[in-house]
Formats: sequence, C-alpha cells, structure tokens
Amino acid sequence: MPLIEHHEFIKAPIERCFDLARDVEIHTQTTADTREKAVGGVTTGLLQAGDVVTWEAVHLGIRQRLTAKVTVMNRPYLFEDIMIKGAFHSFHHIHEFIEQDNGTLMIDRFQYQSPLGLLGDLADRLFLENYMKRFIVNRAIALKEIAERM
Repeated sequence: MPLIEHHEFIKAPIERCFDLARDVEIHTQTTADTREKAVGGVTTGLLQAGDVVTWEAVHLGIRQRLTAKVTVMNRPYLFEDIMIKGAFHSFHHIHEFIEQDNGTLMIDRFQYQSPLGLLGDLADRLFLENYMKRFIVNRAIALKEIAERM
C-alpha cells in the first residue's frame, strides 16, 4: 500500500490552516484542476467528526465519485478521513498540523490501496502513485496560498 507523505510550511496560525483544510468550499477551490465538488452528505462549511461527504471529480480523464468519512477530529492539530465508497480499494488520510515559529507545519499522510490486485499494484508503480502525490502536493500549495493571503 503506497504511503504519500507531504510537509508544507504555511505562514499562518494553526487554527486558520486547520479550518481551511476541512472547509468544503476551500477544498473545491484547491482541487479546481480536477473539477472536484461536493455532491452528497456535507456539501458546505467545516467538516466535523462523523461527517460524510461525497466528492465528484475528474481524475485521469474519468468522472468519478468518492465518499469519505471524517473519523477523527482533534482541533486544531489533527483530523483523519477514510474512503467508504469509491475507486480505491481503501484509503486513509491523516491531516496533521504543528504550530511553529511564524506559522504552521501541515503534514499530509495519505495511504491507499488500489483495486484489482496485481493490476492495481502495477498501476501504482507506472503512474498512480505519482499522480496521487501531485494531487496532494498541489492541493497543499493552493491551501498555503489561500491561508497566507488572509
């Protein structure tokens, strides 16, 4: 199971970074490249523990839906979500925030398992892991830009 870990330093208070990362409308802005939008469950506002949201997006040229549930919420330090329905066999995403001098270190840890067994493993090695890493990094950079403008 690939594990993607990305660290992004943001010159903004921890509470702002945390709340932006769980804001449904901000998520839509930071994933504009894939035209991601919330189409079910919680579709506006700040996600809370127990919330379920269904996202629709275009990944690798294919429109798809994915439903995730927020399983852990420890404001402003950490929240976690898991996929409950979608294209992956499974995923677990940990969003961690560490207060530092002059800002916040945001850490994404995204672990997923592709479907289709050996074919999924091959897809990971050939393109999917790199695609997912770019997706996580690009979203973090977009969130950083929003947080630092406020």
